Amino acid sequence: MRKSVLIVEDEPNIVESLTFLLERAGFAVQSESDGNRALARIADSAPDLVILDVMLPNRSGFDILRDLRLKGQIAPKVMMLTAKGQSRDQQMAEDIGVDVFMTKPFANAELVARARLLVGL
Repeated sequence: MRKSVLIVEDEPNIVESLTFLLERAGFAVQSESDGNRALARIADSAPDLVILDVMLPNRSGFDILRDLRLKGQIAPKVMMLTAKGQSRDQQMAEDIGVDVFMTKPFANAELVARARLLVGL
């Protein structure tokens, strides 16, 4: 069975690029562009991996990550992929419990390799 990824990102070009990369690598990919709808989508689809932007409409990626980690009901692996690459942002994500923190722009091969590692491929 293919591993599933939910991309939570509001930039259509990035969603398209990530979808192409991850589908080519064998993942089943879905996406969500709104921070408020992301948690419901995660609960409904139970992805193996969530690729999460920080700056989203209606709710930040930090808030979504906090809910995932603190409520503990759903515990997918989370890769935060963001243009906010300052050390305090990375530290905050790590303190909340992110599995991988990557900044944009990213290397395609590195992103796919880390996604595979997170889901055990």
